Amino acid sequence: MGKVIATGLVAISFISAASAPAWAEKTHILALGDSLTQGYGLIEQEGFVPQLRAWLTDQGADVRVVNAGVSGDTTAGGLSRVEWSLTPEIGAMIVALGGNDVLRGIDPAVTRANIEGILQIAQEKGVKVLLIGLTAPKNYGPEYEQAFEGIWPDMAEKYGVLMLPNWFAGMSAPPEDFTAMMQADGLHPNGKGVAMIVEGVGPKVLELIDRVGK
Repeated sequence: MGKVIATGLVAISFISAASAPAWAEKTHILALGDSLTQGYGLIEQEGFVPQLRAWLTDQGADVRVVNAGVSGDTTAGGLSRVEWSLTPEIGAMIVALGGNDVLRGIDPAVTRANIEGILQIAQEKGVKVLLIGLTAPKNYGPEYEQAFEGIWPDMAEKYGVLMLPNWFAGMSAPPEDFTAMMQADGLHPNGKGVAMIVEGVGPKVLELIDRVGK
């Protein structure tokens, strides 16, 4: 009788382990980005990475999020450092670059090539990716806007990665309230704005975690 009970307990334990969420074990995520990722102008705990880590922990995910945001970085800068940034324990990466490309008026074809280079390296290393896009300002004209904004869905489809079309998707508010979520420069979110960004990005990051190891 004791043997039967013991066998049953082993079977139950096996089924429980098999049905546990894919993100039951610690996942190491690299957040590759620019000042928006780095937390420009904010005290550390208000930045994107600490707030995202806290949000994910609240959802039950065991994560380590590495802040690989560099203020002023372009997609070319991200490409130049992504390979050595992807240390062996990294299983997933958030790619949030392109804002400084737009500010400098860089040819979207160059931005596209850099993003593709980053995704190729991630693919070679078996790292799962969440690609976060941005919208282009209207003053560059419709051709630039179309070329730039088309990068993210095209690359996501080509490499089979997750995508969020717009970094600021979570900051949905009436125009009169938008400034309350931004720093004085009008370019970078304050702590409240970052919290809203994390609410928009977080669910996609949970999807990303779920893909690790599959």
